[in-house]
Amino acid sequence: MPEPKPLASEAVMQRMQRALEARGLGHVTAGPIDDTPTPDEPGHPEYHRRQRANIAVKRWTTATPYRYQEAEATHPQVIAWADRAIGDPKTAGILFLTGPFGTGKTHQAYGALRRIAEAGPDRFELLALTAPDMYALMRPGGSEKGAEYEVKRLMRIPLLLIDDLGTEKISEFTEEATYRILNERYNECRPLIITSNLPVADPNGTDLHDQLGARITSRLAQTTTVVALGGNDRRLGVA
Repeated sequence: MPEPKPLASEAVMQRMQRALEARGLGHVTAGPIDDTPTPDEPGHPEYHRRQRANIAVKRWTTATPYRYQEAEATHPQVIAWADRAIGDPKTAGILFLTGPFGTGKTHQAYGALRRIAEAGPDRFELLALTAPDMYALMRPGGSEKGAEYEVKRLMRIPLLLIDDLGTEKISEFTEEATYRILNERYNECRPLIITSNLPVADPNGTDLHDQLGARITSRLAQTTTVVALGGNDRRLGVA
């Protein structure tokens, strides 16, 4: 193998060396190269978290009605629940938002889901629907894929929001379907958000126990964060 040859003559190399020295670059000591990626470069954990967050927020946007596209969690208990779901979904349990019409229950629910999405979790899949729509899917002919498929999807989706639970009249069907979903999610420790105009228990009036039965309210009483929202109906523009 031939010996390597310089790219220029000795005289040219000396002139280049003098020019470098004049600029203070004549004696550069070689050292290790820091090729650690920055947060804006692939390979850095923050870069990949941001990528996951972008995907998750797009999924949240797709699943969220237009009215709630600007939703943010502002209630301290709702924020705390969302943060538990971010840290370890299996510790979050059920978030039950109750209160009269127009007090911001659905807004807080979608805000909690948005907070989770913006954190960039490893996996973000959600299903959000009203209780009447949920029951319609599970009735015969309500879904092209069949009622049992829909029940299992509601059981297994990582994040589930059931809005307006308790608006349906009690029946053997609604009680059994709801219990199956809640029981599976309870046993597998999957996060669940429920909104309802009815309280879980009210000795002086109609409550969720009256509407859905003891088995369901018994499940709701376990691993559930109950947040009661009050105030005037925001939809009427009352301050």
